[in-house]
Amino acid sequence: MVKQHDEAPPDAVVVVGASAGGVEALRTLVRDLDGGVGAPVLVVLHVPPGESALPNILARAGALPVAHARDREALVNDRVYVAPPDRHLLVEDGHVRVVRGPQENGHRPAIDPLFRSAAVSYRNRAVAVVLSGALDDGAAGAVAVSRHGGTVIVQDPDDASCPSMPKHAIAANHPEFVVALATMAAALKKGVERVRTVPLEEPRQDQDAHEVEVAEFEFDTEVRTRLGEESAYSCPTCGGVLREAPEDMLRFRCRVGHAFGANSLLEAQSETVDGALWMALRALQERSELSGRLIERMRQRGNERSVARHEQRRDEAERAAATLRELLLGRDAEPG
Repeated sequence: MVKQHDEAPPDAVVVVGASAGGVEALRTLVRDLDGGVGAPVLVVLHVPPGESALPNILARAGALPVAHARDREALVNDRVYVAPPDRHLLVEDGHVRVVRGPQENGHRPAIDPLFRSAAVSYRNRAVAVVLSGALDDGAAGAVAVSRHGGTVIVQDPDDASCPSMPKHAIAANHPEFVVALATMAAALKKGVERVRTVPLEEPRQDQDAHEVEVAEFEFDTEVRTRLGEESAYSCPTCGGVLREAPEDMLRFRCRVGHAFGANSLLEAQSETVDGALWMALRALQERSELSGRLIERMRQRGNERSVARHEQRRDEAERAAATLRELLLGRDAEPG
């Protein structure tokens, strides 16, 4: 049982997202926060299912207490809550939610659900931070934070080990701060001080609120229809029809909740094509080998017509396999 705190919930929240190159960035940020920021800090780093040493790494980096978040745990100022592997981390009514909802941008935990939930729960008192990472997770969430009046801080792409995520967040939004990691903690403290001085906006039941329900895997058919119009694309994860979100940023979600930004969708489609190519190569190699076995049998029986037919099949399979091998080698050589 998670112990509940009797004190009032924090009046602001900080949410941080990172991916490739993000561990060092997070270590630096937590170290530089030193005595605290005056708000709880929730962190999503893209990690695979299994064990994660991130809380220990961050706890050694600075003075703030750090731990994996526990479902329905009360938020406390100047504590760092880390998303556990294979679980989304969300904010809800002064508590955290740790849920195994649908993957977003191919990840669980994903950054967009955390940012979106902070925007819905804390509106103009949410501060979102996008650090180093690949592709576009965090961009849609940053847009949601801005849409609800919150503050967005993005690591300068020139300062990031992997600049893709910061670049997409900047392109999708107009963040209040784009700063180098060395000044990130100061910008974050300034952002929290600023949002705590403004009256809290009233909550609204909008697209972002519906998508938080999806992340919690608590939604019905009516909510599905609000996720956008059906597109011509299929979900790389489950094969279902993707709906296009009704906003300027190009992103998609299927009927069971898998979501993708445009760049994450392209990457997922590329992985699907890659898998199909490897399956085709395997099938062609098996066809060539089986044709070779049949050629041996037909020769033993003196059936030259069958030998010629199977030799033709074997040669066709080998030529096609060679073409696929060249294509796969070329794809492996492509930059990420």
